[in-house]
Amino acid sequence: MDLLHIAVLALVQGITEFLPISSSGHLILVPQLTEWPDQGLIIDVAVHVGTLGAVVIYFWRDLWAMAVGLLRALGGRRDAGARTAANVVIASIPLVIAGFALNYFLPQGIRSMEVIAWATIGFGIVLWLTDRLGMTLRRVEHLRISDAVVIGLAQCLALIPGTSRSGITMSAARMLGMERQDAARFSMLMSIPAILGAGVLKGTELVAMGDQDLTVSAILATALAFVSALISIALLMAWLRRSTFTPFVIYRIILGVILLGFVYGWWTA
Repeated sequence: MDLLHIAVLALVQGITEFLPISSSGHLILVPQLTEWPDQGLIIDVAVHVGTLGAVVIYFWRDLWAMAVGLLRALGGRRDAGARTAANVVIASIPLVIAGFALNYFLPQGIRSMEVIAWATIGFGIVLWLTDRLGMTLRRVEHLRISDAVVIGLAQCLALIPGTSRSGITMSAARMLGMERQDAARFSMLMSIPAILGAGVLKGTELVAMGDQDLTVSAILATALAFVSALISIALLMAWLRRSTFTPFVIYRIILGVILLGFVYGWWTA
């Protein structure tokens, strides 16, 4: 892979991973809308690992509170940090099961532009509805185990490219009455085990392949995605302090319609 190809993939991933517009869908579209070859799932996971580093850095205070909370829980004292850690783990279990199943039956995932287009539009509308109808009364610390299960099951839908892992988990959180910033916060904390699991799974495959060029490309893509994701997270959290998800919904619908035009040949008629 050349440097420009790697840089574009890393920027696309870093910018879109935590925005509710589907980073996986955008990554799949890069080779379909350019003359570049499909980068494959290993590079996709590499840039996801870069964004994992960004979310760990940005939310280090939350992670520290969760770690301290777990230690206190071992001593019989449960606090907000321990509850958040437990909810993140519980919410991650459905995706772990679904992810392993998908990797077994479809190791290259679903990489169809038609699927991306319809999922982009459909789950964009879901985001708009839940954001419009959801209350803004609850924070991450208020989540119950049943809420974590609901959000975790919703996250499984993100295995469909175009759905958006952050978008569908934020939709579920908003449906449960969470404030927008907290919906985004919990979604990003949930991304840590989700991305870590995928990274370990595909990382072992990369080591087994022994492809030095692919390994160098993966490391570079990871680093570039880290920088762009850190900036993207900060901008999203600042935006949600004063506004809604509507601009992202509009973008999704426009993008979905454009992609359907390519799929069904509307633009060549």
